[in-house]
Amino acid sequence: MKKLVLSAVAASSMVACTSVESAVVSGTEIASNGEAIAVVQANALGLTAIFHIVDIVQSDLDTVINKLLVTEAKAMGANKVELLTAGTTARHGIYALTGTIIGVTSSSAVGVAVK
Repeated sequence: MKKLVLSAVAASSMVACTSVESAVVSGTEIASNGEAIAVVQANALGLTAIFHIVDIVQSDLDTVINKLLVTEAKAMGANKVELLTAGTTARHGIYALTGTIIGVTSSSAVGVAVK
């Protein structure tokens, strides 16, 4: 039974948890630097080990902005993304203590896809 639980935890830790949500909007109702197509929100959860030193599943601003937010916006026909907000779990300094053996990190970004 212990091996089954351990293997389930190991398998789930190797799979990143990401979510990308979008809402199509009218370009006349959203103020942006160009013709607004959609509002896009991207979230990613990650796992780290040993005080956030080792990334088991990566979750940082690079992942959430470049791999999720921009990719979704371009798939919707946008040329660029006007970034509204972005944030991630603090990992350095005193915040490293929150990662002890296994830590969970979160990153998110919201932007307007524009032509």
